[in-house]
Amino acid sequence: MIEKILAFAEKFNMFPAGASVVCGLSGGADSTCLTLCLWELRDKLGIQVEALHVNHHIRGAESDRDEQFCREFCRRLGIKITVEELNVPEYAEEKSMSLEEAARELRYEAFKRNSCGKIIATAHNANDNLETAVLNLVRGSGIKGISGIPPVRDNIVRPLLTSTRSEIEAYLREKGCSYVTDSTNLSNDCTRNKIRHLILPVLAEINPSAVETFISSADTLREENSFIEAETQKALNKCRNGSELSDLQQLPPLIRKRCIARLLADNSVPYTHDRLERFDRLVSEEGKINVRKNIYLISSDNKLRLEKITPQKEQNYTETDLTEGINKLFSDKEVLTEFLFEKNINIPEIVNTKLAIYYLDYDKIIGKLILRSRRFGDKIKLYGNNFTSSVKKLINEKIPLSQRKELHFVEDEMGTVLVEGIGIASRAAPDENTKNYLKITILDSH
Repeated sequence: MIEKILAFAEKFNMFPAGASVVCGLSGGADSTCLTLCLWELRDKLGIQVEALHVNHHIRGAESDRDEQFCREFCRRLGIKITVEELNVPEYAEEKSMSLEEAARELRYEAFKRNSCGKIIATAHNANDNLETAVLNLVRGSGIKGISGIPPVRDNIVRPLLTSTRSEIEAYLREKGCSYVTDSTNLSNDCTRNKIRHLILPVLAEINPSAVETFISSADTLREENSFIEAETQKALNKCRNGSELSDLQQLPPLIRKRCIARLLADNSVPYTHDRLERFDRLVSEEGKINVRKNIYLISSDNKLRLEKITPQKEQNYTETDLTEGINKLFSDKEVLTEFLFEKNINIPEIVNTKLAIYYLDYDKIIGKLILRSRRFGDKIKLYGNNFTSSVKKLINEKIPLSQRKELHFVEDEMGTVLVEGIGIASRAAPDENTKNYLKITILDSH
């Protein structure tokens, strides 16, 4: 056991000579074993060992029992111990978090406070690693997630990742060392306990060495993930400028998605597998996707960038009566309106939304016509569809970003009948009975 820990620590250069190592000591079998092993290896590794115990005050007298055990354990070995007392239930209620989430967050904050210039060692073992991989798998993680817990992250190291829980308990029996048991670990109330008590035993029935097998699998997955991360970093060095990524289309899809994921993570933007796929498709389009509050991922000019966009205020809205002849709403374009009183006009443009010529059945117009700019919540039931669509969604799909600011809308007293670049409303579309047409042409005024 000691030799296994030593080899794993050396492989990942966990303990530089002379380092001060703070062991996260809960009093359970894993952390007691970790602290004892590093204490025994202190001369060989050239390190100083101390302990940190966090009393979460979740289990009343049992929490105080754990603290007392840790104090006595460290006193016998001559290990310096720091105890932090935290009110996890109060914090969980304040932050609307589960007790498990709150305890983890506060625990790592305590680690950070007590590890300046030091290394934190946590007691995650091989069983924990498999549980984490299963949990990430069912949540929809990629190779990074199913490779499990990283052996080293920042100043946190996990020397027991290749040691199974049975090996840990056997080592403590051999040393005649007792430990405490957290009663909450015995229930199936939290997700991780369900995996531990219900899923891992089934895996052990299929393969009695499931945990040991995953140790080598996790090692392979970590190596593959490390290679992908290295290639991703090379790509980022070339294509990233702050919150902008350029020339992504030339990258392999896997690396491209990792680059996007890194950009999002660095800006604290959460994402799922499905959303990342949607963001990746945006690379080959022009448009924008709202990723969080007023933060948007925008694709234009072969670049993808995160940008904060303040919603347009209502005063930017403008409208005017639509009259025969030339109408002007924006400085760069004009709208020519013509009334045609003849039957059977050849109007192929009606089904081609890319053309700037539109025909409406004039007799189907209700009341006066208004020429206006875009308005929040615009909807239209397009010609040829039997459903109403969000104009925002249609614009994101069909209109290049650079053309969205100055789009013309035509409406009558019943609502929108025309959206520039999108098409006309079904209820105003000409048919075989149309006699009077309204022709609307959008012209570049330059």
